[in-house]
Order: sequence, then C-alpha cells, then structure tokens
Amino acid sequence: MYKHILIPVALDHETLVDRKLEIARHLLAEDGRITLLTVLENIPGFVSEFVDLKIDNHLTQKVENRLKSAADGDERITCKVVTGKPGVQIAAYAETAGTDLILVGSHHPSAQDYFLGSTASRVVRRAGCSVFVVRDSDG
Repeated sequence: MYKHILIPVALDHETLVDRKLEIARHLLAEDGRITLLTVLENIPGFVSEFVDLKIDNHLTQKVENRLKSAADGDERITCKVVTGKPGVQIAAYAETAGTDLILVGSHHPSAQDYFLGSTASRVVRRAGCSVFVVRDSDG
C-alpha cells in the first residue's frame, strides 16, 4: 500500500479523474494521503503582451476549485496548482512532497506522441518513484 499518491490532473483529460481516484483509494494505505495536482504552463512572453488582464490568479483559483470538487470533501485529498512544464513539474513535485506513487493518465499514443513524447512518458522517465499509467478507455 502507498502512503502518498500523486494524481496529476490535466485540464484536457479531466474525464479520467474519477477513475484515477478510484484506483488510488484502492492502493492507498489506511493512513495515506492523495494529492491532486494540475500544472499550468506559463504563457509565452509574446502572448502576454496582448493580454490586458492578469488572469493567472483567477485561473489558478478556478482550477483549484475544480480539483476540490473532484475530491468531493475527502479529507485525505489535498489539491495543488503549480506552473511550469507538466512533465518536469509533476516529477519535481513528487520528489519534494515525498510521493511514493504517481498515478498518471494517458490516452492511446498516436504517431505524434512517439516523436514528441507525451506528458505521461516524460513523467515515467523523470520520476524517482513508481508510476501507474491509467489508459483513457476512449482512445
């Protein structure tokens, strides 16, 4: 059983959250905890010149509220939002938080994923702990 399970939640793969939580609860030690983590990529400088509003704080709060909604009041679940490159930040967060399992979602790979690499494959390569890959059944 795992003491701390990290579940990255990509905004474009939210449909997997319930399934990942179900799996995590099954694998979680009695006194374990789960962290739902979303990584928001930074807006490139050339794009930010055209944006009048500072949306970072509003977006972060909105995403954190969606994560809390997915947690559905479970006291064992913490929700976090960080910024950066998801494949890097997920592994870095797992290391600093003492995570012993990352439960990451993945769609069925396309040719583009093989050449460019998906976030899931980047996490698998960089993580210092076990990684459980949950496939999107729609893929």
